[in-house]
Amino acid sequence: MAKVAAIQMVSCSAVGPNLLTAKMLMQKAVDQGAQLLVLPENFALVGIKDEDKLVIRETYGSGRIQDFLAAQAAALNVWIVGGTIPLVVENHERKVRSSSIVWNAQGEAVARYDKIHLFDVYLGATMQQYQESKFIDAGSQAVVVQTPVGRVGLSICYDLRFPELYRDLRRQGAEILVVPSAFTAVTGRAHWRTLLRARAIENQCYLIAADQGGIHDNQRETYGHSMIIDGWGETLSSHATGIGTAVADIDLIKLQVLREEFPVWDHRKLID
Repeated sequence: MAKVAAIQMVSCSAVGPNLLTAKMLMQKAVDQGAQLLVLPENFALVGIKDEDKLVIRETYGSGRIQDFLAAQAAALNVWIVGGTIPLVVENHERKVRSSSIVWNAQGEAVARYDKIHLFDVYLGATMQQYQESKFIDAGSQAVVVQTPVGRVGLSICYDLRFPELYRDLRRQGAEILVVPSAFTAVTGRAHWRTLLRARAIENQCYLIAADQGGIHDNQRETYGHSMIIDGWGETLSSHATGIGTAVADIDLIKLQVLREEFPVWDHRKLID
């Protein structure tokens, strides 16, 4: 049995205040016993313009945001899934990788996942257009990392709509799925909880979804409702809107019993 936490933020357009908020919320989660913390997508900056992420991009292994999370992991003695951080793309001045880095309790970066599926859509309900591919270079590799609370499969926001990614994470042994997100309010109201429960149920995994949850400086609204779900699809903890935390227990023995009693993984027929 171990406790995990989803950290929900309403990140602004300045890095400093966002790091202070993240620090406060991570301490709050640790005070509740959490051993693995998951931050939301773009936790360090939701810019006024999409290209603002280019200004704060970092080289993998060094930089203000990475140094902050490494120090927090060591100081709090916890593992941290660092939401997303814009990382330099070699030989590409106008794009970044949207990367989720995992730090262990010694402050060492032990895994990195680059967002594969990019959010290029037009939302007629709000007349807002999103084109992540304009400034983000897509990743291509699914990543699972061993942690003290279990094997964690990494994903980011729009990835949630692509079940084949989560099948691959389960194939690699994932027991816990993490989804740092900045889901829009429109798509969140329609699909957020349904998609989260589906990915948890069909893969019989715990799922930790850390979302942005409010109106940002650019006047775009994110949905919030960060939550932790078990492999049966039950919501164990959630936080509706605004900043806050959702903390819950992960019980891998219970998960193993579920997989043995309800062996859907062994019943698959159409397998690559």
